[in-house]
Amino acid sequence: MKIITPALFIGHGSPMNAIEKNNFTKSLISFGKKIKKPKAILVISAHWTTPGTFVTGSAKPEQIYDFYGFPKELYQIKYSALGNLRLAKKICEQFKNIHIKLNSEWGIDHGAWTVLKHLFPDADVPVIQLSLNFNKTEKEHMAIAKKLSALRQEGVMIIGSGNIVHNLALISWERDDGAAEWAKEFDKKIKEYLLADNKLALANYSDINEDLKERAVPTNEHYLPMLYIIALRQPGEKLSFIYEGFEHRSLSMRSFIIG
Repeated sequence: MKIITPALFIGHGSPMNAIEKNNFTKSLISFGKKIKKPKAILVISAHWTTPGTFVTGSAKPEQIYDFYGFPKELYQIKYSALGNLRLAKKICEQFKNIHIKLNSEWGIDHGAWTVLKHLFPDADVPVIQLSLNFNKTEKEHMAIAKKLSALRQEGVMIIGSGNIVHNLALISWERDDGAAEWAKEFDKKIKEYLLADNKLALANYSDINEDLKERAVPTNEHYLPMLYIIALRQPGEKLSFIYEGFEHRSLSMRSFIIG
């Protein structure tokens, strides 16, 4: 029986986590030292949404600084991981029924490199990204994830990078003294569903409470990467939290591993 490579969901939060030393980044650094290095990494980032599904097809992907207004030192961070064109082409060929195509223009965005910098600081594992098709429903995204599950038996670590609660309109850069009550309530309910492996409830998260949903997930691109990882979870497969907490009152940093 082949060993199944673990899959991760990381709540990446602010790009500043790439350079800050806080409880969240310390937890990633500590976790990265314990986890076995995979043969390759496939990242589903909240920051690559497209009309269709694409996989990065560059041997040397560009590091993308897809944010603005941050300190100069953040733009000086380098994460020069190689791509994996062979794996990207294989995904396109092997999963023709879900119409994944190569894209050589996109590289590694901050949803990927700000996380990988802490988990695999030597940038010695090839990295490719899979885009989020904004024309798909939550259940359709989970169906794509299930098709990709075979990659875990080939040494590929699949990482979803987003945030379960993500509302920039209600963010507080000045205050970081805990989460808003509505954010804690939504995050707590999602935690319950994760522990119960209730995939249907996670896909139908708007059923929790419409007001909560509108504040916690005003747009779904940061929530979807979590659905990819939970869809990969096999019956009886362990789920453990890497980190639990909040940033700037409206960002849940909840992160977990399956496997």
